Amino acid sequence: QVQLVESGGKLVQAGDSLRLSCAASGRTFGRYGMGWFRQAPGKEREFVVGITWNGGRTYYSDSVKGRFTISRDNAKNTVTLQMNSLKPEDTAVYYCAASRTGYSPSEINAYSYWGQGTQVTVSS
Repeated sequence: QVQLVESGGKLVQAGDSLRLSCAASGRTFGRYGMGWFRQAPGKEREFVVGITWNGGRTYYSDSVKGRFTISRDNAKNTVTLQMNSLKPEDTAVYYCAASRTGYSPSEINAYSYWGQGTQVTVSS
């Protein structure tokens, strides 16, 4: 089992950069695929980015490709989401999630563990 805690969300202006972090507990963190999802008011939760258990592969939604970068440090049990060139449409609660598959699929049901979320607000 793993517990996830996100941090780093705040109010920023369009064009700014922001880094989100996800700290995980547990000794088996390195076995999990990790993903970031987001949920805007009135919308469904959507996949943003993912990274496999060893960091060997990453996946990005079309809406963030080229602007966001995911990375992980298994020695420190952390996953980081670097967000650049932020847009107002990036405003959402961002969630970190862990998948026992070791991979990082886009399906919500593939993830067993979730953090509590961190709010990112991008003003125009």
